[in-house]
Amino acid sequence: MTVHEAAQIVLRDMTSDDVHAAAELSFEQVWPHREDDWALFLSIGEGVVAELDGKIVGSIIGWRFGDRFASIGLVIVTNAVQGRGVGRQLMEAMLKRFEGLTVMLNATAEGLPLYRKLGFVECGTICQHQAISPAQPLVPLRNGERVRPMGAADGDALEKLYTNAAGIDRKLILDTFQAEGSTVVLCRAHEQTGFAIMRRFGKGWAIGPVVAPDVVGAKALLAHWLGVQTGSFCRVDIAEDSELGDWLAEIGLPEVGRVTRMALGPEPVPGDAATVFAIAAQALG
Repeated sequence: MTVHEAAQIVLRDMTSDDVHAAAELSFEQVWPHREDDWALFLSIGEGVVAELDGKIVGSIIGWRFGDRFASIGLVIVTNAVQGRGVGRQLMEAMLKRFEGLTVMLNATAEGLPLYRKLGFVECGTICQHQAISPAQPLVPLRNGERVRPMGAADGDALEKLYTNAAGIDRKLILDTFQAEGSTVVLCRAHEQTGFAIMRRFGKGWAIGPVVAPDVVGAKALLAHWLGVQTGSFCRVDIAEDSELGDWLAEIGLPEVGRVTRMALGPEPVPGDAATVFAIAAQALG
């Protein structure tokens, strides 16, 4: 336990008993995360909370991906103590745990100045699209392509595809999200070439990750899940250069916000087997 005497702030490990209080922090910031979302993210990562007079006033969670990369998210400081260096204390505590790893995060505009001071470098933009999903026409596929439910034999192929596309070990995210949601697979002549996962999140449903060989395949995967959830609130977080932004807006999912992708250390190098068109979650980097 570390005590910061000047600010009277105590940092300690986050536990499952802290989920309710942590969720209250995100509610204050008008973030959509439910307690179930916090519990899921904490179950696969490690968190730190900041306390003032026994009350949680800040949070951070980090995740390790293999032996080279980590990400940080859910960095929140309650409005009442902002400007007192609590965010920096939380970041420094988590970065100490991840020493020697490349650390990634998605930064809000408010967080950018702090992350730049800590050495993070901007490396892209993530665009948040969401709305009540309207009825979706199917996206025509090429001859020999189809979208089907995930089968028991698909796991290893999808893990290799996702890890190659991201340049990062993605087994942890894939296993967790497949257990929590539903997965469809894009196939070409019986070969798995892409996939998309839909799960409960926030106000409704999140679609991601979406991995595909090209933008046509990505649209087909997204259209499948958006069609399934016609009339429900859906969210997709895409890379700005994914070529999906205009299409999503045209079919009824406008862009509602942006965050900045940042890295501290050498960025991952994606392979050429497929592309990550929609990320799993902003918090996971």
